[in-house]
Amino acid sequence: MSDELVFYTNPQSRGRIVRWMLEEVGQPYQTEILDYATTLKGPAYLAINPMGKVPAIKHGDVVVTECAAICAYLADAFPQAGLAPAVTDQARGTYYRWLFFGAGPLEAAVTNKMLGFETKPEQGRMAGYGSIEAALDTAEAALKGRDYILGDRFSAADVYFGSELGFFIQFGAIEPRPVFRAYIDRLMSRPAAVRAREIDDALTSPQPAPEPA
Repeated sequence: MSDELVFYTNPQSRGRIVRWMLEEVGQPYQTEILDYATTLKGPAYLAINPMGKVPAIKHGDVVVTECAAICAYLADAFPQAGLAPAVTDQARGTYYRWLFFGAGPLEAAVTNKMLGFETKPEQGRMAGYGSIEAALDTAEAALKGRDYILGDRFSAADVYFGSELGFFIQFGAIEPRPVFRAYIDRLMSRPAAVRAREIDDALTSPQPAPEPA
């Protein structure tokens, strides 16, 4: 398989999560910036992701979409970066648990709240997250007394989980609980997170007008 790594994104999207993950991995990658009004729904990109959403990656012939899946894939494809416990490591189960808790119950609970829907007590059994309060309390308990989701060890799960919490707080979807705030601040100071943020911020900044000929 060719080792070419292509990243499809828009800097004002969840692609920021994958940009950070790619910077943590430290492998060269090509970036394809897609525009919401045109190329994102164009035939070339729909062949990559029929949902017409970013981010996505293509690694040789392998296409991966969905942020949590991309983070998990990259951690396994480039094990030298040390971003996931080994399959034989007992921590692997905890890593999977919180990576996909973030992508499942937490994402669904907060998204539903932002869309104006919150479960009533009698509806909690129907929703995978139960209630927004249960999801947030569970996330807080997972982080309390720990530097990272695995304790003292940073992993790809933190890239996803931390990015998600950061976005939710930034957009006012959840309250900035002290445990969340300290965790996010710790993650955002990582050199790879800083690099990724600078790259995407530069792409969203207004470009200067060309000098007159």
